[in-house]
Amino acid sequence: MCEHHENLMLKAVDLSARHMRAGEGGPFGAIIVKDGKVVSEGHNRVTSSNDPTAHAEVVAIREACSALGTFSLDGCVIYTSCEPCPMCLAAIYWARIEAIYYANTRKDAANIGFDDDHIYDEIPKDIEDRVIPMKHIQLQQASDVFEEWRTKPDKVLY
Repeated sequence: MCEHHENLMLKAVDLSARHMRAGEGGPFGAIIVKDGKVVSEGHNRVTSSNDPTAHAEVVAIREACSALGTFSLDGCVIYTSCEPCPMCLAAIYWARIEAIYYANTRKDAANIGFDDDHIYDEIPKDIEDRVIPMKHIQLQQASDVFEEWRTKPDKVLY
């Protein structure tokens, strides 16, 4: 790995260590970089904010979007102290981040109590075979809203 990538990864790892030691959440940190410059930082805030979605990558994405004034992070890369969980990976895709660099693996995370295998196992299952029941309630009103969106002339696609 080139020195540039290693230095940026070290920043993400430092974030994870500092905020974990401060009691602000788990041992995870992330930074988002655009054109060689750090545009945001995020650390795990799950327990300090009582928000199960406040993973380092999601926090960094929210901060980057706010800083750049956009919902699309085209041209950005993320450096994260651990391989992203399924939620964070999905958020990275939705944000259109171009590359992911990570230090620890998901197996490393599982070895310290952060095991996401049950989520990875659920994703390919048919809906009726998932652990959490999912029930479809078809409503015309919901279909009508989708149809309104489909034909809305001033919508912003994302």
